[in-house]
Amino acid sequence: MLSAILFDLDGTIVNTDPIHYQAWQQKLGNYGIEIDETFYKSRISGRLNPEIVKDILPQLSPADGEKFADEKEAFFRELAANLKPLNGFSELIAWTEAHQLQRALVTNAPRLNSEFMLDVLGIKEAFHTIVLADDCIAGKPDPAPYQVALTKLGIHAQEAIALEDSPSGIRSAVGAGIRTIGIASTHDPKVLVEVGAFMAIPDFTSLQLWTLLNSMSEQDLSSISSTS
Repeated sequence: MLSAILFDLDGTIVNTDPIHYQAWQQKLGNYGIEIDETFYKSRISGRLNPEIVKDILPQLSPADGEKFADEKEAFFRELAANLKPLNGFSELIAWTEAHQLQRALVTNAPRLNSEFMLDVLGIKEAFHTIVLADDCIAGKPDPAPYQVALTKLGIHAQEAIALEDSPSGIRSAVGAGIRTIGIASTHDPKVLVEVGAFMAIPDFTSLQLWTLLNSMSEQDLSSISSTS
């Protein structure tokens, strides 16, 4: 039986990628680096800041790289004062409450960003546990964050589903043995399925999602076949 739903934050609950893209574009522009959406999706989206900075700005010392990332995230928060969750999110939370399911937030977002977004969206109390990459031995795409979430909730991977928008996040959840639904807010749904999602949907209003959830609440997750 389905016992819990595990949510990513950036790009899954709220489509922050356009704002992150704008922030990275401006901050990297100060170093003479121009980026487009393809660059953003392939080398920035879903990755941890230390990895991104080391990859794109290898000339920076660790201290300067950390300062750059902090400034970029502060700029992101300046731009993100009017965030709204993806369509259908509140209905999904209500459904999980009606079915007495646990909910976890599992995110690579820096702590200050996570707290900021949860406050702006007014959803901090929606989760039974929150797992940040900062608190784990490794961030996504490593399965560690999702393994920590399962342990905190006291459930097995077979009792949960994860909702993720990025290839990195999907690899993390699937690596932890969790059936994962791709949220195609930032990436092509075919890409999400290719990296391990068993279905990809545009947002939480998807009829395909609701049909699946209602069937999953009635049967063992292991009996659910892949649908894409």
